[in-house]
Amino acid sequence: MTTQRIVVGAHYGLRDWLAQRITAIILALYSVVLLVAVLMLPDRSYGAWASLFAGGFMKVLTLLAILALIYHAWIGVRDIFMDYIKPVWLRLTLEVATIVVLIGYAMWTVMILWSV
Repeated sequence: MTTQRIVVGAHYGLRDWLAQRITAIILALYSVVLLVAVLMLPDRSYGAWASLFAGGFMKVLTLLAILALIYHAWIGVRDIFMDYIKPVWLRLTLEVATIVVLIGYAMWTVMILWSV
C-alpha cells in the first residue's frame, strides 16, 4: 500500500527557484557591466564615479539590479523564515519587517540614484 503525499501550502517552489536564477543572472550581468564601466573610467575620482551614474542608462540599470537583489533576497529570507520559524505570529512579524526594510532600501536607492 502506497501513501500519497498531500501537498498543501502556497506552492512557491518552481516559480521562486526560477525567479532566484533570473535575478542572479541579472545581478551577474550588472556586475560585469559595472566592472567594465569602472575600468573604462579615465580616473577613479568622485567626479568620474558620479558622472558614470549621471546618465539615465546607468541609473535604470542600477535600479533594475537593486530591484533584482531585493527580490532575490526576499525569496531567500522568506524561505528561511518558512523553514525555521514555526510560530506563525513570529514568522509573519519577521516577514512584514523584512518587507518594510526591503521597500525602504528600494526607496533609498531611488533617492540616491536620482540625486546624482
